[in-house]
Amino acid sequence: MHKGERGSKSFGALLRFHRGRVGMSQDALAGHVGFSKSQVAMVERGERPPRGNFVAKADEVLGAQGALLVVAEKEFDDSGIPPWTEDYLAEEQRASSVHSYQDHVVPGLLQTEAYARAVFNCNYFPSLDDEEIEKRVAARLERKQLFHRKPMPNLGFVIEESTLTRPLGGPSVLKEQLHAIVDIGRLRYVEIQVMPHNRQTHAGLMGPMILLETAERRRLAYIEGHRGGYFVSEQPDLGNLFGKYGILRAHALTPEESAKLIEQVAQEL
Repeated sequence: MHKGERGSKSFGALLRFHRGRVGMSQDALAGHVGFSKSQVAMVERGERPPRGNFVAKADEVLGAQGALLVVAEKEFDDSGIPPWTEDYLAEEQRASSVHSYQDHVVPGLLQTEAYARAVFNCNYFPSLDDEEIEKRVAARLERKQLFHRKPMPNLGFVIEESTLTRPLGGPSVLKEQLHAIVDIGRLRYVEIQVMPHNRQTHAGLMGPMILLETAERRRLAYIEGHRGGYFVSEQPDLGNLFGKYGILRAHALTPEESAKLIEQVAQEL
């Protein structure tokens, strides 16, 4: 987990000092910065970092004259990751299980460095500069720590057959990626399934989804789109997504059949 995902007691104490200096409650500050009171409290306790434009807004409304900005720049790395993605990554690293359905690209947790770089290079509008791309690639590779975490999580992936043939980065990059998928699929706590082209019905036409189960066995779903990502935690939407994913797994090839197909595609490149 990169430094930017951790809180800072030093920044939290400074934020609390400036809030107290002007006599503003946590609830009032939350309203000004567009976050919840509980989020403000967690930042002040050093349990989570300030995300998005939290620091800039807080510095302005509290009249801190740039003090909060200076400390935040020192305490928190700029990962280049959007705030909604950081929220998801924090949940992912603690999850007891993660199940992902992707229809355009190989799921982020399975991506090689070269493939991940090719994915971010496809972000044409607005285009990302080289430094931003490298930050995002590094953050994506750090997620692979989940495969070596103890206790081991249960991980499942359903990917469309089309992702196996889309040559992002070129044939050599794709071939390396396919071999990596097969290798990861050999881990006893990982199941990778391919959704074949010839399915005449499909439960995932509404797009990608990631389903998580926390260490406390609380269920969450995460959906990401053009305007950002969001969690689904309430019924019936949460149950509907888990139901759709169950159907996707039933309709996909078995892990063994999937591995054979992936190896075959790699050999033909």
